[in-house]
Amino acid sequence: MNFRSVKISVICGKFNDHFSIYMKMSFFTPYHHSKPVLFFNPILKFIEVEDSLKIGLGGGCHWCTEAIFQSVDGVVKVEQGYIASEAPAEEFSEAVIVHYLPKRVKMKRLLEIHLHTHNSTSNHSFREKYRSAIYYFSTEDEKAGKRILKELQKEFEEELVTEILPFRKFKPSREQIQDYYRKNPDAPFCKRYIEPKLERLKEI
Repeated sequence: MNFRSVKISVICGKFNDHFSIYMKMSFFTPYHHSKPVLFFNPILKFIEVEDSLKIGLGGGCHWCTEAIFQSVDGVVKVEQGYIASEAPAEEFSEAVIVHYLPKRVKMKRLLEIHLHTHNSTSNHSFREKYRSAIYYFSTEDEKAGKRILKELQKEFEEELVTEILPFRKFKPSREQIQDYYRKNPDAPFCKRYIEPKLERLKEI
């Protein structure tokens, strides 16, 4: 098996009205599909749940984007860092990679949340650092992204500046600032910038 990484965590949960401890194993690849999420129970049986997909999203501070999508049901992992595409967008820009379960949350819902939780209609002076973009991992997602963006334009009075770009490179943030909101919920930045966006999420 040629996986980029394997994440293993021990989870305690309720299954069929019985509490048990089992392992959750997530296999992540650098392309469109992640390998199936598997559950391992004490009887050594694997139960395949479903495939996860991923999409890259950038637009504002990645601390904010990370916190928003970590709170969305159906999202199983958010990688905070910097994404580079192709020229003229080959420079790294703050972004996240969202891994999600398509049976629980649709791509359209993720893009709707993204467009409504950052300034997606403004080409402000910090756009190089905060590129408003959707980074696709497959031609299917490219087509779907363009179609969805066109549909969601109707929800905005001004024209969206968000670009649909191919994913090329990812550079993770340093460990100290990953999971920023979860680690620092009372930090001034979180109170001023992240929490208002989380409140906005409830209205979308």
